Amino acid sequence: MLATVFSRAQLGMRAPPVTIDVHATVGLPCLSVVGLAEGAVRSAVTTAGYEWPPGRVTVNLSPADLPKDGGRFDLPIALAVLAACGHLPLAPLARHEFYGELSLSGELRAVTGMLPAVCQAALDQHPVVLPRGNLNEAQRIESAHLVAAANLSEVVGHLNGTRPLPEVTGTAPAVGGASYPDLADVRGQGEAKHALEIAAAGAHSLLLIGPPGAGKSLLAHRLPGILPPLSTGEALESAMIASASQQGFREANWHARPFRAPHHTSSTAALVGGGSPPAPGEISLAHQGVLFLDELPEFDREALEALREPLETGRIAISRAAWQSEFPARFQLIAAMNPCPCGYAGDGTGRCRCNQISVERYRGRLSGPLLDRLDLHVRVAPVEVRSLFETAQVNDSSAVVRLRVARARERQLTRQGALNSALADHDFERVTPVGGEIRELLQLAAARVKLSARRLKRTLRVARTIADLEGAGEVTVHHVSEALLFRSLDAAGLDTPARPDRYHSPGVRPGLGVH
Repeated sequence: MLATVFSRAQLGMRAPPVTIDVHATVGLPCLSVVGLAEGAVRSAVTTAGYEWPPGRVTVNLSPADLPKDGGRFDLPIALAVLAACGHLPLAPLARHEFYGELSLSGELRAVTGMLPAVCQAALDQHPVVLPRGNLNEAQRIESAHLVAAANLSEVVGHLNGTRPLPEVTGTAPAVGGASYPDLADVRGQGEAKHALEIAAAGAHSLLLIGPPGAGKSLLAHRLPGILPPLSTGEALESAMIASASQQGFREANWHARPFRAPHHTSSTAALVGGGSPPAPGEISLAHQGVLFLDELPEFDREALEALREPLETGRIAISRAAWQSEFPARFQLIAAMNPCPCGYAGDGTGRCRCNQISVERYRGRLSGPLLDRLDLHVRVAPVEVRSLFETAQVNDSSAVVRLRVARARERQLTRQGALNSALADHDFERVTPVGGEIRELLQLAAARVKLSARRLKRTLRVARTIADLEGAGEVTVHHVSEALLFRSLDAAGLDTPARPDRYHSPGVRPGLGVH
């Protein structure tokens, strides 16, 4: 007898359909599984109280050339075997999709990659039978029809009609209150905080340069808190990537901006994704959020160079001999580095003992094309000790800054339908014409510090964001001048001291007035 059950594989962010055919016939007892599936279902079937067919059983998972791994097909294989032996009716199997790993006792265990599979099943209007451990995750898909079971016996009882299980409809859960460190806790660093606000408003990449203990990591961890909340669609996209990864979906992270901070010893595959089959890397896990690379020059050069294309396109394509996968990677990069190998160049204390050759070698670990793609370079000077204990100091909270960022982003989306950093070049030139004075300033800057065309264009995008934070309709020379100030690696060497903290007064920002 032949029985057919339907499921889906996991291939990157896609969930291609898989058909499980089981044929039970007379012959010597034998179980043959073809189609690259893994899993042992015989013990689960017999332990659950069902007799394994005494003859030959052939299981085929098609299409055969589709990569299949893990235990997600254990449940559909077991159900197809039982149906082929007459223990289950065939009709209910054709109406559902089934997922779940089986233990030797018949218990259903959660599997990874359920969100992409359930999303596609909902589009095809197929009810899904899945482990209870995947139910909270699958309920994020509003139109999904779900049946959760604890073991094989419950699924058989449901399909036989003897013990029906309740069907759950996916509903959009309430937006959680994500908790982030508050920007108001950062003392001083007015220039760096202003740059952080510009980066958040236009989704620009940011490089913080300063000695150890100056507050670079402190600032980076506060970037997610000044970004606008995720929309439901963005939150679902982020959750689907986590679901497809080894870490799996975590309910506590729902609607929270991802913040990924991989160690500088991370490999290229860990950063951009890879493996067999390909799994999402840190840049995809940071999609719709922040990727923080501390000690930037200590990262492997090959790994850093692999970031260049995703920074431009917002996607990463991973190709292997047997298959190819594509993952979204629209992340906001914030990086930090010391000014020299010892970390103390230019801090005014004379502690630095690095010679010019070692400083240049340290800086040379970062390629020009990568630096081109870092829109803002900010020198972070050490904070004076006395300012750490000033109780009268008042700083803008993350909530206040987030409101300004949201307004600037709203202006961009209303004007051009995209944030300044993501807008195509021809569209940006159309909405931001360059006047004569601005053109002369850019030409002068390019001549003095050898700015490439890419750097000039990115500088203009930063200037446009500064204007949006002001609420200005046009970009002026003032906005471009300020944007050029945030290119410290272009304008000066790493051993040049940081500029004084010009924005130490609360609420004072260049060109924006007092708020």
